[in-house]
Amino acid sequence: MTNEELKQFKASISITAVAQSLGVDVVRGKCRCFFPQRHSHGDRTPSVSVSEERGTFRCWVCDDVRGDVISLVQLIKDCSFTEALDWLMEQYPFLVPNGAKRPAAQNFSTGAASKAGAPKVVNSRPAPVLQEMPPVEEKKELISEDERKRVILSFLKHLSPVDNTPAAAWLARRRIYKPVWDKMLLRTITDYGELNRKLREEFGEEVLKYVGLYNDKGNLRYYKYPLIFPYLDAQRRAWYFQARAIESGIVPKEMLLRGTVPYPYNVAALDGTPGWVYLCEGCIDTLTFIGQKINAVGIPGVRSFKVEWLPLFKNKNVVLCLDHDEAGRSGMEYIGGLFNQAGIRNVVLGEGLESLPTAMKEGEDINDWFGGKK
Repeated sequence: MTNEELKQFKASISITAVAQSLGVDVVRGKCRCFFPQRHSHGDRTPSVSVSEERGTFRCWVCDDVRGDVISLVQLIKDCSFTEALDWLMEQYPFLVPNGAKRPAAQNFSTGAASKAGAPKVVNSRPAPVLQEMPPVEEKKELISEDERKRVILSFLKHLSPVDNTPAAAWLARRRIYKPVWDKMLLRTITDYGELNRKLREEFGEEVLKYVGLYNDKGNLRYYKYPLIFPYLDAQRRAWYFQARAIESGIVPKEMLLRGTVPYPYNVAALDGTPGWVYLCEGCIDTLTFIGQKINAVGIPGVRSFKVEWLPLFKNKNVVLCLDHDEAGRSGMEYIGGLFNQAGIRNVVLGEGLESLPTAMKEGEDINDWFGGKK
C-alpha cells in the first residue's frame, strides 16, 4: 500500500464507528479518555474530542492521546502501528486497494509513525483501562435527535434569502443565479448580532454549543461565513448545512456544521431512477451544474466520500468531476475504485480529451471551467 493509498484508506473509515466497535462510547464528538487514571474524577466529563470529518481524536488533558484512526486502534488495543493497520484492513477489506498489502514494518519506525500522525507509544505507559473504569450512571443526551434537528431548522429559518445581498453578488460573479438560489434554498446571515440574540433567547448557549452552532467560547461560529448551503433531503428538509466565506483571504473558505455529513449535497438527484449524475467537489460546483440543468451532487472534499453512500447511487451512471489538480485526480481514482467494486458505472469528466482547447486546465474546478470568477 502506497502512502497515498494509505491516506485514502484512512479517510474512508469512520473514526467514530471504529471507536464504537472498540467499546468507546462517542456522543456528539466526545468520549472519555482512555487513561481515566490521569484525570481528576476519572474523566467524568469527557475530555476527548473526536472529529469525524478530519478523522482525528485528541484528549485536551493528555498530550500523547491524539492522532488518526490507526493511532486510535493502537491506543485502545495497546498494539503497534502495523498491528493496528492489519486489524483495520481485516475489518474493512472492501476499502483496501486491489492488490495492496500492508506496508512493510520497516517503513514505520517511530519517526515514520509519528509523521503519519500516530502518537509515539511509550512502553512504560499503562495500557488503556476501558473495561476497568468504574461503572457510572449513563448520562442522557442534552437534547434528543429530533430536538437537535429542530434547532438547526430554526437557525436556517432565521436566515435571509440571498436576494440583493453581498452573497447574491458573490454568487452572480460565479454565474450562479436566482433560480438556483431559490431551488436550493440558499440563505445568508445579514445581521450577525440579531441572529445571535434570537438564538440565545430561543435555545440558550448550552444547547447551541451541543448542536455545534456555537463554539466552545460561546460565540456563533459563522461570523466570517455568511453564505449558507442547506443540505436538503428528498423531502426538502435540512438538518445539515455548509457555510462559505465570501470575502477574500479567509482560510479555510468553507465551514461545515459539526457532526457527520449525512448525505451528499443535493441528494434528491439520487432518486433511484436510471440515468447519469455528476459527482462534484463542493456546493459551488454542484450549483454550477444545476444551473446548467445537469443532474449533480456534491461532496465536501476529495476525502469525504463515505462508503455507506454507495447504495444511494444505485441505478446511476456517475461522471466524476472533482477539481482538476493532483488531489482531485487522486480522489477520482479512489472514488472510481469504490464505484467499480459496487458495480456502479463511472467515468471521469474529460478523460481522453485533455488535448482539446476546451479541456479543463490544471488547477481549474467546474465553476472556473464554466466561466465563473474566484
